[in-house]
Amino acid sequence: MEITLSELAKLIGGEVSGDPSVVITGVAGIREARPGDVTFLADPRYSRFLETTKASAVIAPPNAGRSKKPLIICENPYLSFVKAVEYFFPNRDSYPRTIHPSAVIASSANIGKNVAIGACAVIEEHVKIGDNTVVLAGTYIGKRTTVGSDCLIYPNVTIREEIKIGDRVIIHSGAVIGSDGFGFVKDGEVYRKIPQVGNVVVEDDVEIGANVTIDRATTGTTLVGRGTKIDNLVQIGHNVVIRENCIIVAQVGIGGSTEVGSGATIAGQAGIVGHVKIGEGAIVAAQAGVVGDVTPGGMVSGYPARDHKQAKKIYASLQKLPDLLKRVADLAERVAKLEKGQKV
Repeated sequence: MEITLSELAKLIGGEVSGDPSVVITGVAGIREARPGDVTFLADPRYSRFLETTKASAVIAPPNAGRSKKPLIICENPYLSFVKAVEYFFPNRDSYPRTIHPSAVIASSANIGKNVAIGACAVIEEHVKIGDNTVVLAGTYIGKRTTVGSDCLIYPNVTIREEIKIGDRVIIHSGAVIGSDGFGFVKDGEVYRKIPQVGNVVVEDDVEIGANVTIDRATTGTTLVGRGTKIDNLVQIGHNVVIRENCIIVAQVGIGGSTEVGSGATIAGQAGIVGHVKIGEGAIVAAQAGVVGDVTPGGMVSGYPARDHKQAKKIYASLQKLPDLLKRVADLAERVAKLEKGQKV
């Protein structure tokens, strides 16, 4: 596939600086690009690669400066690069719209138009699957679950009973939606399981990474709001409510009955106790341990998580702790000598 730089600029919404007749045949990152590729520069930290990259052209922001390479100037280089990738790989997620003969589908299941179901998938009683959805090999969908239209469910996903999945949802391999919440009550010397009779609702345009677990509610609903994106290896407890357009990065754990406000970001390996509120637009930094509410628009880090500016001061102070301890020991020694009437 070939396209001139000027044609590509029109396609992705940018303006050419340099030779518009350069032919582009592919896309790549700025360090691994080869002649014929277009790459992008969105982060100023990588500007040093602008002249050393072997790419034939670079998608860059207006403040990129002068370059020997032809540029496509865009307000949002990353988004424009995504459009270029979509142009060169239009059928990456294209699957034959057939039902494999080894799939087990209950007679009461309602399968929409143009649906693909892979080998050894199991579709239980009264499941409803919307038009144009793809369910790949080894996936299990439990009784009375609804999956919307235009979804992509990768191999070996488990969606248990009475779950509601919206439209255009992507679920990656190994994810388990609707596993039992971790609920037990002590009965003498043993723990008695609390029945988990609620469900999970995943709204439209959500993406769920590989090996994510989302527990069903004890009663009521565990909710993942519209447009939220969840990275791999995330645990979401029972009755958690995640509002619209949140970002949850890998290895996050969210305790039961926590509410995450719209537009919040929870960075990698952060842990959040149950029954707290993360405000709209808040940021929980990587490896933070959240034990209380986070205000809307706030940013917290550390353990226990506190305001990020305060946390940075504490971290800076800790760097000085060895010297401070030595000074305290020296002062204690001097005081001891003074108390004994010795010279110091």
